[in-house]
Amino acid sequence: MTSVHLLTKKQQAGRGHNSLHSAHAQYEHRIMEEGPYKYIREGNGKVSRVIRIGTRQSQLARIQTDSVADKLKELYSDLHLEIIGMTTTGDKILDTALSKIGEKSLFTKELENALERNEVDLVVHSLKDLPTTLPPGFTIGAVLKRENPHDAVVLHPKHKGKTLETLPDNSVIGTSSLRRAAQLKKRFPHLEFKDIRGNLNTRLKKLDEKDDFAAIILAAAGLRRMGWENRISQILAPEDCMYAVGQGALAVEVRARDEDILEMVSVLHDPDTVLRCIAERSFLRRLEGGCSVPVAVHTEVKDSQLYLTGAVYSLDGSDSLKETMQTSITTAEKGLDRVDERLQRVGVTANKISGDAQDRAERLGADLADLLLSKGAKEILTVARQLNDAR
Repeated sequence: MTSVHLLTKKQQAGRGHNSLHSAHAQYEHRIMEEGPYKYIREGNGKVSRVIRIGTRQSQLARIQTDSVADKLKELYSDLHLEIIGMTTTGDKILDTALSKIGEKSLFTKELENALERNEVDLVVHSLKDLPTTLPPGFTIGAVLKRENPHDAVVLHPKHKGKTLETLPDNSVIGTSSLRRAAQLKKRFPHLEFKDIRGNLNTRLKKLDEKDDFAAIILAAAGLRRMGWENRISQILAPEDCMYAVGQGALAVEVRARDEDILEMVSVLHDPDTVLRCIAERSFLRRLEGGCSVPVAVHTEVKDSQLYLTGAVYSLDGSDSLKETMQTSITTAEKGLDRVDERLQRVGVTANKISGDAQDRAERLGADLADLLLSKGAKEILTVARQLNDAR
């Protein structure tokens, strides 16, 4: 097993966007590169591998990555971790709605390129940014315990105390998500919806400093991680707006062949979150959905049952299909349930979680998608995609 420490702020100085943390600052450290890997020699002569974590540069991405690094430090007190920030295509294109760009790996491609070139050893993503089929050679080695996956309403200060229901007619709501707009247009026909792009900080600034929007819709998870819970005016219940596949969960992507790294991060898996997200990703993959179509889900684990509600919508929400299915996720006695370590389910490798339960979750997602497809989901999504392309 690899060992984990993180270098002090003094030692991080002059490192630009990279930061190297260490629990043992009393040693002098010497960094060495050998082949694709990076090592550190401490003052006592001990040599350890440096684990390099790739992340997007945004404040939220850094907070999320730091939280994963902190968990690894707690588990492996000797580990050396270096955090390397980079900019993705999605961070650069700020004048176009995500659904119009048509690229499935907008926020992940540059990070995966760095992983492929051995410039980083693992990458932290918001799971909802990861396509349901990963490029060959990569896998999701950990899905962490999910933060609140629901969407939140953030009101312009002048509308304090209101809800979407009580906002004046023709109030403009900012969201770049087709999924949110489709559901909310149907639920709140008195409101108008317009695209808003940028990271959390940018979108909040656009809301507060101009009069263009009465409110914006954001993921509650991001606001909470940023410490901005006080800006949440309303959490949208599933009846109002179901969430995106994987929303609220963090994923650690690694090279599938790096067994030691895979083993190291696998302890971060949260079993319920893994099973819920496998079902959700399986549902989306079977529907061939993505950013350019309105697909929404809601999952719950209760009394050893996994419940999945999935829905597809036309762009204006007037046409929709929504169904719920469930499956048992009780597991046989440990030891009887061998997990094939090479097996990925919708991009996720979870060797320490019952293989049978994972298979059932994956089947549940595919079965629910098949049910919706049999009722006309493909037609709804095809029209939505065509209309979106024509916008």
